[in-house]
Amino acid sequence: MEYESVDEAQAIAKILCKSATPYIIIGGGSNLLLTKDYEGIVVRSDILGFYLDGDRLICGSGEVFDEIVEASLKAGLYGLENLSLIPGDVGASAVQNIGAYGVEAKDFILSIEAVEIQTGQVVEILAEDCWYAYRQSRFKQDWKNKYLITHVTYRLSTEFKPRLDYGNIRMELERKGIFRPTALQLRETIIEIRKEKLPDPKVIGNAGSFFMNPIVSRGKYEALAKQYEGMPHYEVDGDHVKIPAGWMIDQCGWKGKSLGRAGVHDKQALVLVNRGGATGEEIVTLCETVRADVKAKFGIEIYPEVNII
Repeated sequence: MEYESVDEAQAIAKILCKSATPYIIIGGGSNLLLTKDYEGIVVRSDILGFYLDGDRLICGSGEVFDEIVEASLKAGLYGLENLSLIPGDVGASAVQNIGAYGVEAKDFILSIEAVEIQTGQVVEILAEDCWYAYRQSRFKQDWKNKYLITHVTYRLSTEFKPRLDYGNIRMELERKGIFRPTALQLRETIIEIRKEKLPDPKVIGNAGSFFMNPIVSRGKYEALAKQYEGMPHYEVDGDHVKIPAGWMIDQCGWKGKSLGRAGVHDKQALVLVNRGGATGEEIVTLCETVRADVKAKFGIEIYPEVNII
């Protein structure tokens, strides 16, 4: 079922509320791994369109997120450029709290308009009530399957303040002789980096970054850093550090390796790929094998970012 308006979302909510058939709410499906056919109702938004209200960008939940990033820059509103080329829909950005290169959707989401499935009422949910955290929100927890998101409002900036110190953004810009990038130059560079690191799903099956980067205590990181010289990390706060899961997977020898028809991408170990004909179960088996190896070597649990059904 697809809804193209708030009224249609309310009509679908009424159907879901009365039906005993299970249902799942999805976005573009780019972050979904099916291990079997889903025997139930699949619901997604096809609400399109966006408009500006000062520094606010109000978007239909069915809009392609990357197209909204591009539209925001053309409108002179900044902040989302580090999230360029992340696949999926606008509605999913509010559920997943998508992020890349030191920026997360929660940094800019102001509010979410949604239809409450149980009542059919249209509600406005403020970002602070969503309990946003790294790749988490209440929409993935106690609010799962309780709302049909119709619109997302982002509050952006009329002043461009580039964030260049995450990953190799600054190095790539300087390699091109760019030291004070425009927003468009930053977007283009991030797109180039992502295309270089991540396989095209039209060519080889993948769901992008498969694992979340674990956040550990500073004490845990410091103990590991003594064992592994040059261990990369990103500061979270005074007590916590984020360690790249891709680096740990690489250290376990998985980068470019395969387990049957499923494999780990040779350019980015955070990505699991379908070498051809792999089933969802085969991808899950590879996932669990990689997780076990990381746990054995580093004593750290890594978890899938992909939703496995």
